[in-house]
Amino acid sequence: MKRDITLVVLAISLLGSLLLSLWRPEQIRASGIPDPRFGVVEAYQAPAAAGALGAGWTRVTFRWNEIQPNGPEEWNVAPISDQVLNRELAQGRQVVGLLVTTPGWATDPEIGPGVPRGLHRATDDPANTWATFVRTIVSRYAGRIDHWIIWNEPDIPDTRHMSWSGSTQDFVRLLQVAYTVAKETNPNATIHMAAVTHWWNEDWFSQFLDALIATPGAAAHNYYFDAATLHIYFQPETVYDITVHYRDMMRGHGIHKPIWIAETNAAPSQDPAWPVPNAQFNVSLEQQAAYIVQAFSLGIAAGAERIAVYKMADTATDRQANPEPFGLIRSDGSRRPAFTAYQVAASYLSGFRSARWERRDEVALVTVDRGDQTTSVVWARTGVPQTAMVAARTTRALMVDVHGAARIIYPERGYYYVDLPGADCTGGCQIGGAPYLLVEDAAAGARTAPTPRPPTAAPTEEPKPTVSPDHEPTPVLEEPSSATPSSTPTKTPEPLPSDTPTPSPTPATTATPVPTATATPTGTPTSTATPTATSTPTATSTQTATRRPTLSPSASPTAAPSASFTPVSQTPLARRRSWILIGLLMLGIGGASAAIGGRKT
Repeated sequence: MKRDITLVVLAISLLGSLLLSLWRPEQIRASGIPDPRFGVVEAYQAPAAAGALGAGWTRVTFRWNEIQPNGPEEWNVAPISDQVLNRELAQGRQVVGLLVTTPGWATDPEIGPGVPRGLHRATDDPANTWATFVRTIVSRYAGRIDHWIIWNEPDIPDTRHMSWSGSTQDFVRLLQVAYTVAKETNPNATIHMAAVTHWWNEDWFSQFLDALIATPGAAAHNYYFDAATLHIYFQPETVYDITVHYRDMMRGHGIHKPIWIAETNAAPSQDPAWPVPNAQFNVSLEQQAAYIVQAFSLGIAAGAERIAVYKMADTATDRQANPEPFGLIRSDGSRRPAFTAYQVAASYLSGFRSARWERRDEVALVTVDRGDQTTSVVWARTGVPQTAMVAARTTRALMVDVHGAARIIYPERGYYYVDLPGADCTGGCQIGGAPYLLVEDAAAGARTAPTPRPPTAAPTEEPKPTVSPDHEPTPVLEEPSSATPSSTPTKTPEPLPSDTPTPSPTPATTATPVPTATATPTGTPTSTATPTATSTPTATSTQTATRRPTLSPSASPTAAPSASFTPVSQTPLARRRSWILIGLLMLGIGGASAAIGGRKT
């Protein structure tokens, strides 16, 4: 009798274990080495959370007017102490310094804000106040901070956000002095051109390049900068368009420099902890999370060498500086959904070698080559839900959403079929729908089926909206078009399609479509509008690949050792299998009970 009961219990245990193993969705935890190419501004505001985030670099702003507010003999430790800086470095984050804001005593009164006294004097002349400051600060931090961004958003005109009132030639001189002095002081220094917003003055950077090339000796001195820097906000597709546009602009001037996206984000206006009435961009917390993944993948596809989110955490002065909350962490320490979305992006895009924007129609598809792994990022570009066909490279993929929930999916006849929610187009489809990342243990070139393409459409010409720094038209995602990409961005919002054709496979001989770029306005915390630029959507990086998570669901993404993610629901097939097992379990229990009853009689 005891033996019979033991057998029943054993049968129930085995069947229960089997049932639970199939019922439990895959769950991902983040761990490992962060990719140094993904960063966050002001990580030191929440260092422990920054470690969990997986940020590989951070930016610290050194405001000259706070360090030496009253004269050259003064030196205040601002904004970061040596102890805090050393902690950042100990946690493995590279620190990049931003030099900006001339104090009143050092400002040239004949020119105005931003332009230092003695700027056009020799760099070894003490009267050149800018040269003296750069020399002092680069020397002080050499070996700890070797990357320096020279100024911030000089393209913003005469508004409360303006940081530079000098001419383009004056700015070339500012950069020339900083580059010369920094390299003399610290030969390992890397000098970044000031980040531009693009939309305040779309011609500023081109005018700067013209003035730079005309400067005697510029070519012999590497054009006085080692990397270009951009700030791009609110619409992920412009992360691609603007980056490609500036890369092509530099190449057109014979200058080949890497591009860093030092600030990007879509600050939520619908956060209950910080609602923003009458917000220029109506962004929900879920849209912000979707933006992070979309912007990272499109930035890689555009060829950005590094990308950083602005910023780590909300601070006490943010409400006065910016009406929107840009922090991945609220001031009370709670995490916005975008925090987890960053972890997901930094984990499953880590170690990227190159990327390509494969589709730009009703569906966006970005393929990221990570060596022996490939990550496909896919989302809907319209307000209508879509089913994406993603060509399979192997026999299964790990599908991850922006919340970190993951499960294994399998291809059907060479394709993964992914159901995509439509974008929230309440305020214009500025951000695509919730994206999915499909991670395969296969090289990017191991495709087994062609990428589906929608029917082509004749290009349409739309009137260009009038854009000024005081007003931005509502951004709208670009819709399907077969128009040939242009070399410069336009501001032509295209109408949403009246229907959504279902993608179908095309013959293997059909060429992969090149994305068509259309301009849609965006903004920075201080800027307006948005562009579009295009070129071949393939990007390559020379960065050494970092360790990547394996495809096994038990493995963890790179970013956050302690962060666990909410699992997604199972597939219908798995649910059917589970009900079958429940039936078997009940039959087994019933049969065992009958056997025991029979023995009793």
